[in-house]
Formats: sequence, structure tokens, C-alpha cells
Amino acid sequence: MWADPATVDAQAMTQLRNVAALPWVDGVAVMPDVHVGTGATVGSVVAMRQAVCPAAVGVDIGCGMTAVRTSLTAGDLPTDLTRLRRRIEAAVPVGTAAHRKPLDSHLLHAVEPDWDDFWAGYDDLHPGARRLRGRSEAQLGTLGSGNHFIEVCVEQDGPDAGRVWLMLHSGSRGIGRELAERHMEIAAKLPHNADLPDRNLAVFVAGTPEMAAYRRDLFWAQEYAHRNRQVMMALVRRALRDAVPRAKAKFDPPVSCHHNYVAEERYGGVDLLVTRKGAIRAGAGELGIIPGSMGASSYVVRGLGNPDAYHSASHGAGRRMSRGAAKATFTLADLRRQTDGVECRKDAGVVDEIPGAYKDINQVMAQQADLVEVVAHLKQVVCVKG
Repeated sequence: MWADPATVDAQAMTQLRNVAALPWVDGVAVMPDVHVGTGATVGSVVAMRQAVCPAAVGVDIGCGMTAVRTSLTAGDLPTDLTRLRRRIEAAVPVGTAAHRKPLDSHLLHAVEPDWDDFWAGYDDLHPGARRLRGRSEAQLGTLGSGNHFIEVCVEQDGPDAGRVWLMLHSGSRGIGRELAERHMEIAAKLPHNADLPDRNLAVFVAGTPEMAAYRRDLFWAQEYAHRNRQVMMALVRRALRDAVPRAKAKFDPPVSCHHNYVAEERYGGVDLLVTRKGAIRAGAGELGIIPGSMGASSYVVRGLGNPDAYHSASHGAGRRMSRGAAKATFTLADLRRQTDGVECRKDAGVVDEIPGAYKDINQVMAQQADLVEVVAHLKQVVCVKG
């Protein structure tokens, strides 16, 4: 555990013990942002032999982060950041919204060249999900709601202090949830899952048609989520260029990482299926992103390749209270105070995302000093929420 056990609530500890007791589990690494999830905690890494647990992935398959450093500095940004936020919101549908017409083909092919091959895989997905083809196409390049966000950030320290970054957090939208829920329902009915301590911890085992079908859909959804973030970032880059045309913004290659996904990895000479739910891969030298809340710092990091953590690190600050508890605890005045200096929504619809509902990102970073090193310390000046 990279979290202080005394700070982890009893329900989360029970979930961790239940997962660790599964007969297929090689090990569990608990990140400092750990908190209760469905079946399995958010902020944990579960390595399994010849099996995979869909609840240890989560329903937003492939959810993750993308960040891009720009050539701009804070002084290049427009004085009216409200107009910049609205320009981004106009470019990228948020919440339940989708694009009303197909995206520019030139933009899509600048992001990825092989869209025909990718969409051809849709016809192989679970039959119950195929009806969502049109919706999935319309949601490509959209943010979603909850804790998903788009931010304009400013680098805080070092020789590049003042540099502007773009950062966003999103996943596989409706199709990922549809696939996850359908396969979790299938797994729960399999005989080998009959005596589990939690029905949500049902697993698929290697060599079965159910496992093959889940892996096919899982990896397709992970790719959808990756492409979704790429397309969104292209739209956000365009919006920033339109907002500051004289600056002629240039963009570095993106840093991108999943934090709800499965990967085939090898540890101690054993092939494992490593599931990260609210955790990023942090292999030696690999770049990743660990965001805070909508009023806190975020970090671009470089992995240290700690094998005890299955080369992993936290995915963010992690919630310290549920959404319902946050709404009951905090007021709009609290939200305005805690997001002072950030151009963002400050209405009742985002009170559950208030910084006070999250753990202290600086403490979370201190707890994983043996997992990652900081490359860039960022602070948002614009935050778009769903």
C-alpha cells in the first residue's frame, strides 16, 4: 500500500481484501488516491494470472489523460478567459451532448490515418452494443460529465515556468459503459463466480469464449477512448489558436495515458493481466499525468519503474468523500472560494467536483515519491467541466 491504512475507510479496505483473496490474483498494489468503487476500489492495481475482473477495470473503459505543452506563455493568453472557456465549450460538446454533424475528415485523419479499420471492428462487438454505432460516432471527440475536464494550465516551476499546457480527462463515453455493463452481467452468471464475497468481483478466465469476447471488446473500447482524447485535443488546440491567433501557437507531442484499463505484462517471469483502475502505468522513463481537482495543482510525471507497484502510480488526487456527501457539505460560496482564480463553472451542477471533496494532491504525490518523479508542475487557469 502506498496509502496510509489509517486514512482508508473501512469499506475500501474490505474491497481490497476481497480482491486480494480471489484465487487468480498475483498481487494488489494500492495507490495513495485509493477510495471506494464498484466491486473494486478506485486507485488500485490488480495483477491476475489467466483471468481478468471487469469491475477492477471500471465501466469507463480506457478513461485517461492527455496533455500537450504549447509554445505560449501565460502572457499570451487573452485577458478575458471566459471567452476562451466558451470557445472550448463550443468546440467540444460536454455532459451528455454529442456532435451534431460528422467531424472534419481532415482533422480526423490528421489524428489517426486508419479510421476505416478501426470502425470495422465495431461489427464484432457484443451484439447488444452494435445499435449504438451512430451514437458512438457522434460522441467521438466529446468530454462527458462527472470528473471529466478540459483545462488550460500554466507551468509553475523551473526554467519553463509560465508555459501554457492543454490537458484533458475523458474515456470511452457511452459505448465503454455499455460494453462494461453487459460483460459484467455475463461474468456474474458464470458458475466459477458463484461463491464470491462480492457479486461485482466476477471474473473471466483464460481459454473461455466469454474471456475472448470481453478482451475483444475491452481492447476496442480502450482504443476508442484513446482516439476520443486525441480528437478532443485537436479541437482544443484549434480553439486556442483561434483565441490567440497572433501568437501562432505550436504544440509539443502529447503525453497520454490510460488509467482504467488492462495490459498484458510480465513480472517475475510470469505473464499477467494487469488491471489499473484509477492508476497509471509508471514504467522506468515513461511519462504520465496525475491531475488534482478543479482548483488544485496537476503533475506531468516520469515513472521510476517500481516492480512492487507493478510499474504503476496514482491517477489523481482521489475522492475523500462521495458526490452526495460533497453536495451536502459544501455551498456555492465554498465552490467560488476554492476555485478562486480559475475560470470555470461555479454553479450547483459542479459542487460535487469541488476541490474539498478530493484528497490533497501534494500529499498524494509525496506518498508515491518512489513511483514517479515530477517533470512539470501545472496549475489551471481555465477548467471546462461537463
